[in-house]
Amino acid sequence: MRLQFLASEKRSPNQFTVLVRNVPPDPDESVSELVEHFFLVNHPNHYLTHQVVYNANKLATLVKKKKKLQNWLVYYNNKYSRDPSKRPFMKTGFLGLWGNRVDAIDHHGSEIEKLSKEIAAEREKVANDPKSIMPAAFVSFKTRWGAAVCAQTQQSRDPTIWLTDWAPEPRDVYWENLAIPYVSLTVRKLIIGVAFFFLTFFFMIPIAFVQSLASLEGMEKAAPFLKPVVEKKFIKSVIQGFLPGIVLKLFLIFLPTILMIMSKFEGFISLSSLERRSASRYYLFNFVNVFLGSIIAGSAFEQLDSFIHQSPSEIPKTIGVAIPMKATFFITYIMVDGWAGIAGEILMLKPLIIYHLKNFFLVKTEKDREEAMDPGSLGFNTGEPRIQFYFLLGFVYATVTPAILPFIIIFFGLAYVVFRHQIINVYNQEYESAAAFWPDVHGRILTALVISQVLLMGLLSTKKAALSTPFLIALPVLTIWFHMFCKGRFESAFVKYPLQEAMMKDTLERAREPGINMKGYLQSSYIHPVFKASVDDDEYEEENSENWEKESVIVPTKRQSRRNTPVPSRVSGASSPSLPEAIQEHPKP
Repeated sequence: MRLQFLASEKRSPNQFTVLVRNVPPDPDESVSELVEHFFLVNHPNHYLTHQVVYNANKLATLVKKKKKLQNWLVYYNNKYSRDPSKRPFMKTGFLGLWGNRVDAIDHHGSEIEKLSKEIAAEREKVANDPKSIMPAAFVSFKTRWGAAVCAQTQQSRDPTIWLTDWAPEPRDVYWENLAIPYVSLTVRKLIIGVAFFFLTFFFMIPIAFVQSLASLEGMEKAAPFLKPVVEKKFIKSVIQGFLPGIVLKLFLIFLPTILMIMSKFEGFISLSSLERRSASRYYLFNFVNVFLGSIIAGSAFEQLDSFIHQSPSEIPKTIGVAIPMKATFFITYIMVDGWAGIAGEILMLKPLIIYHLKNFFLVKTEKDREEAMDPGSLGFNTGEPRIQFYFLLGFVYATVTPAILPFIIIFFGLAYVVFRHQIINVYNQEYESAAAFWPDVHGRILTALVISQVLLMGLLSTKKAALSTPFLIALPVLTIWFHMFCKGRFESAFVKYPLQEAMMKDTLERAREPGINMKGYLQSSYIHPVFKASVDDDEYEEENSENWEKESVIVPTKRQSRRNTPVPSRVSGASSPSLPEAIQEHPKP
């Protein structure tokens, strides 16, 4: 299905473009010249153009600040036009609460003019300062076939340089992280891995406290003075039924934001990869804290004495008893988190509240109002792992407490109807990843199945059917085998693009649009958004539509030494031959 979708997809820049990272430094050539020379030599028939990556984060901050000031200027001009007899004034201090009292229109006009000069100077600095040019580039090819060959092969003898991968869609690029040096990514991953471990581990403390609320005896022990209150029938039913699920939901509200910040620090370069990593962590967090934490903290901690005084062989019996004990909690959790969450999704309560808050405090112009009304995109980083968590609950409790299944089935039915409507009619599509989430989804569902089978073995070992437990070992073994089969059969479609498919799509496109100007189409696709306003379109029409189909001319290198000169793959030996010799050895077919 993925390959069929890619075959029917309209032409887009990412189909022809590769992101090259870790470009080695060269004393004689700039990054741009080095990239051009390398690909003209190693991909002479397919290389088309490239765009180096700039560290324009400071420039982006200035541009954002200028847009904000321009918006304020529009607001004050509108205010003045409604009442020309009264000029608007403001204070220059924090939030306009103190400072010098000045004319608002003149002040913002002068600030914008000053900022425009700073932006022009910063743009000039970024474009000309070698330190602002990152050792990376977006390299575009004449055909999808050429891009596929480059993206899926090793470019250099040294596997740590000239690293290539498919470029994300231009709208999918997270530009801020392109400025992160490639060598620091490993360190960042290590830091975030440790931070996520501690976040997951220490979150067990409030989870354990929340789960203690599910037991009236535990609450009465902690606060004896509440005993007359909690013994009342209504209070007792609320505490045992809904309070634990509600408090747990409140704890999890800020988790997606924390995980997304961690993913951004880790250095992913596309919004889709940021959401995929956040979704993986969100699911793992839910599994450890909400599932295991609820079972162990809520039940196993209550039986801590038996854990200490029992032999290790008796521990599975304790866990087997603990899982059914928490079925009631998970039923209420599904109702509080699942059913109520779906109802909130169709009502759009959170965006509605945020819109009215923005409209009351922040909206000054029509542009602000449009931005405040923007529904955003579907949150894959939260919605997808939450749905998979209910798969886990269904698998685990299907054989233990089947009464939980109707609640989960109702959730899935509501979720299908609601999210189908939201995706079609409400949310904006932020990017197109062509089902890049599916390998993660498939892997996590099968992992949940294996977990449920292992827990079922632990449960049956406590019953009269203990002798049948060894026969159940076949279940996780067969499930893992099935996962390995699916991984070998289908995963390649999500990590590689078959050359046969690329050639077929290129051939069809050439037949339908023989005169398309690919250089004009691709050359400005991956320019940083802060530069696009100043790009002169005439620069990209230097070559007419006929030139792109011809072979690229090898440009002479400025390098004084031939030590690092890339050469065609057939050439081998201790020393690299000169460029004319390499060309003579590979005459045009």
